[in-house]
Amino acid sequence: MKKIAIVYWSGTGNTQAMAEAVLAGANAAGAEAVMQVPAEFNTSALSSLDAIAFGCPAMGSEALEETEFEPMFTSLVGALGGKRIALFGSYGWGDGEWMRSWEKECDDAGANRVCDSVICNEAPDDAAIQSCKALGTALAN
Repeated sequence: MKKIAIVYWSGTGNTQAMAEAVLAGANAAGAEAVMQVPAEFNTSALSSLDAIAFGCPAMGSEALEETEFEPMFTSLVGALGGKRIALFGSYGWGDGEWMRSWEKECDDAGANRVCDSVICNEAPDDAAIQSCKALGTALAN
């Protein structure tokens, strides 16, 4: 059974709804998955995990949330080499630039993104929820 963490930050509940769908997909695929907020996660947890889903909405001028999520992520990005990960998040403006920048940062660190990232505008619709469940399944396989 694969151990998976879904580490997310949500200000309005949109990214939390996405995280819950990732959790449902991972658990349905037989993984042992848990949801955590940035304060609960650090690099020491990486070695015990088979995969990690990171979720963060676009903030400001299409950037990761700067108070909690970005500092946590920056502290562990150097340890993501070879780690199976997936990314997801919501946005309210722009064109998804924050996700493309985030993907590049993960790729440059040598992380193994197991599937396409999932983004949605505002609250996730049924298609976004299904994509998040599929993301969780991909991490579990």
